[in-house]
Amino acid sequence: MRSPLPRRLGLTAVLAFLLAVFGLVPSASADPAPTTLTFATDSATTTPGGTVKLSMTLTNNKTYDVWFVYQTIDPTWLTTQRPDLKYSFTGCSLATAAGSTPCSGTGPNNLGANYGATIPPGQSRTVTLTLQVAADSGCNGNIGFYSYYYAEFSDTSNTNGGPVYTPETRVLCA
Repeated sequence: MRSPLPRRLGLTAVLAFLLAVFGLVPSASADPAPTTLTFATDSATTTPGGTVKLSMTLTNNKTYDVWFVYQTIDPTWLTTQRPDLKYSFTGCSLATAAGSTPCSGTGPNNLGANYGATIPPGQSRTVTLTLQVAADSGCNGNIGFYSYYYAEFSDTSNTNGGPVYTPETRVLCA
């Protein structure tokens, strides 16, 4: 006497296959990152003595407020290998609904406070740093940065990310 078990397993496999083909099986969907950090510049090139605006946008993708952000920004290794490139951050502003407001803490550490207070779910904050290239800077080199960040949410969870790289700015000879 033959067992009905192989026939049942075969029927189950065919049914599972058909459900998968026609999309009736629930699919796993990836949640977006709790926060994202993006960078943009207002110019890809500059000359010695020029400035470039470097904008950093932090987006809260969670359903809880961002309460705290800590962020670093450091030059890339290739940037540090060109000691003739001279530059500094000379300004910082936070975009708000009422216009931009000055912020502080520019430099290689602790940029998080510049994003302002709470960032509600689904909203973003943009901070713009002014990168000043020295008048006596070398030419034909790229200036680039990378960043790590840490954010805490009102539900006591946290996230971190990085490295996130900025677009490079090419310093051209005039």
